[in-house]
Amino acid sequence: MSHVMNTYARLPVAFVRGEGAWLWDNEGKRYLDGLSGIAVNTLGHAHPRFTAALTAQINSLIHCSNVYQINGQETLADKLCELSGMQEVFFSNSGCEANEAAIKLARLYGHNRDIDNPAIIVMEKSFHGRTLATLSATGNRKVQAGFEPLVTGFVRVPYDDVESIRQVALHNPNIVAILVEPIQGEGGLRTPDISYLQQLREICTKHNWLLMLDEVQTGIGRTGKWFAHQHTGILPDVMTLAKGLGSGVPIGACLTAGAAVGTFKPGNHGSTFGGNPLACAAGIATLNIVEQDQLMVHAGQLGQFIRQGFADALKDVSGFVALHGQGLMIGVELNKPCGELVKQALDKGLLINVTADSVVRLLPPLVMTQDEAQQLLNILCPLIKDFLQS
Repeated sequence: MSHVMNTYARLPVAFVRGEGAWLWDNEGKRYLDGLSGIAVNTLGHAHPRFTAALTAQINSLIHCSNVYQINGQETLADKLCELSGMQEVFFSNSGCEANEAAIKLARLYGHNRDIDNPAIIVMEKSFHGRTLATLSATGNRKVQAGFEPLVTGFVRVPYDDVESIRQVALHNPNIVAILVEPIQGEGGLRTPDISYLQQLREICTKHNWLLMLDEVQTGIGRTGKWFAHQHTGILPDVMTLAKGLGSGVPIGACLTAGAAVGTFKPGNHGSTFGGNPLACAAGIATLNIVEQDQLMVHAGQLGQFIRQGFADALKDVSGFVALHGQGLMIGVELNKPCGELVKQALDKGLLINVTADSVVRLLPPLVMTQDEAQQLLNILCPLIKDFLQS
């Protein structure tokens, strides 16, 4: 009997080694990684330059307290702001912590404007984390069930529905921010109309609200831009990052611009481990390698190749609904729950995931080659066809 708490419905495989887009289990079987540890392993596994950067950092300094200056934080924050146009960065350990910081920041922003009960607009089918505040912001009842009473201060509206937000603006003077994913990951890789974020930007500017973008899954080149909102030409007031920022080393970030800058003061927020030297070395190396190897361009091109492969293979298959996502954030929507495909793909040596019950989710590492992408299609397309025709 395992002493590990039973919080995951784990698949019957344990990985012991990785290289590029491949993983090997403890019995020597090889698997093509279509998930990147759920959008985490930006550079795949055992990337030599990334490994060298971490080794050098481990050999000098792994951790020190945020009571002291940390040079790596300054370097990483400078680079993130250069790439994003944002102005300040707070470092944490995870996406939910980054979102927790954003929620706290929005409330403090509201109180500073003499709003006693500040509220944040959030979306149906969203996912922002599993802390009490972030699961309360999340639009998924399964995540919330059993943890009531939930944190108050959230107003929920449908995703990709600007009019519903305009209606809230008319009737709720306590709104201080909108928290939204540019593409809903757990919600089925739903991609809104390109004008959606642009209109949210206009609304937030008009009402002096903060536009807060959860880019935990979409950030760091995954969609073909550094950050998914850059496809729309807007700049948020708050942006959260994690997952792919450290290529496997835990790190999160909450970035601010515009009206949000300067909201946090000493003592308002903090973290013991957040932004320690090792995590920052991972972030710096990740950004440098993505930039030097033009992996964002590759993500856009490879994502299009994979989408076209699915479109060609499934266009006449009854039960295939649609393709979702952008870049190497790919969803294949089917007309029925398809969780069993995860184990079937695993048996064939491919790692996939199913989200929103009926969407096959793929989040390959940005270093995956076109030949490897073709292998992915060669395994998964027949499985989907057989599943739909059974």
